[in-house]
Amino acid sequence: MDLKQIRYFIALAETMSFTEAAKRLHITQPPLSRQIQALEASLGVTLIERDNRPMQLTEAGRLFYEQMVPVVSRMEDIRKNTVNMAGQFQRRLSIGFVPSVLYGALPMLIRNMKEKYPETELVFQEMTSMQQIEALKAGRIDVGFGRMKLYDASIVRQIVRRERLAVAMSNDHPLAETNAPLPLNKLNNEKLLVYPSQPRPSFADHVLNTMHDRRIEFKSITEVSCLQTALGLVAAAEGLCIIPTMARIRQDIHYRQFEDDKLNSPIILSYRKNDSSWYIQGLKDSILQTHQDNQLLFEPTSVDLIPSLLTEISKN
Repeated sequence: MDLKQIRYFIALAETMSFTEAAKRLHITQPPLSRQIQALEASLGVTLIERDNRPMQLTEAGRLFYEQMVPVVSRMEDIRKNTVNMAGQFQRRLSIGFVPSVLYGALPMLIRNMKEKYPETELVFQEMTSMQQIEALKAGRIDVGFGRMKLYDASIVRQIVRRERLAVAMSNDHPLAETNAPLPLNKLNNEKLLVYPSQPRPSFADHVLNTMHDRRIEFKSITEVSCLQTALGLVAAAEGLCIIPTMARIRQDIHYRQFEDDKLNSPIILSYRKNDSSWYIQGLKDSILQTHQDNQLLFEPTSVDLIPSLLTEISKN
C-alpha cells in the first residue's frame, strides 16, 4: 500500500466510475484498475463491489475511505507546510559567534547585511569556536565567527580580520604609568587572568600558547569563566588579562597594546565546505564593504587585511 494507490482509491470512491476517476487522475483505466487491485491485495480485503451496477464500496471500502480522506488531506498540509518552511529557511541565516567579536566589526557587518538583505532574518547563537564547528556540521548554524584555528576537513575557515592584543591592568599597576606600547617581556612574573575556563580549547589557550612560545613566565595563571569576570578581577588588582584590543569594555582600568603588532587574535569566518548558498558570497561582499566603509577597521588597533582579506586557513 502506498500513497498513490490510496489517492487512486479515493478518486474512485468519490466518482464510483473507473472512467471518471481515470479522467480526474489524468491516467488511463488499465493502470487505475491495476493499482486498485494491488491495494486490495496488500490489505487482504475487497474494497469495490465490481459486480454491482452502479459500482459500490464494500463495508471495508467505506471504512477505508472514511479513514484515508483525512490522512491524505493531512499529508497534503504537511507537504505544503514543508515547502513553505523551506522557503522561510532560505530567508533565514543562523550565525554562531564568540562574544568578543561583538566588540569589533561584527555589529557593523550585521547592519550591512540587514541593509542589503532586509527580508532575511538573522538569528544569532553564542558559542565557542569549537562548538561552531560541530554546529555547522550538524546544520544548526549556517556560518560562524570565531577566533580559534581549528582544522576540520569539512569546514572552510577564512580570516576576516586580525585584532592586535592588548593588556588590561588596574590603574594603580606599575605598568599603567604610560600608554606606550608594552614590551612583551614586561609580563614576566606577573599574575595572569585568562578566559574562558570552559569549554576548551578557547581564547585562553590561544593566549597561553602565544605566551609559552615567547617564553614568558607568569607568577600565577587563573582561569575565569568570561571576559567580564576577568576584567572585574583586573579592576580589583588581582592580575593582568590579555584581550583583543576592541574588547576594552571597562573604563575603570588601564590598557596597553603590545609593541609587537604580530601579537594578534584572528576573527575567523567558518562555513561548510562546498556550501554554495547565496549567503556565503553575500557575507563576503558585506565583509569587504564593511572594511571599506568603516575607518574604525583601519585604526592602529587592527591590522589592515584588505590585501589578504578572507584568506583561507590551511591545515597547518
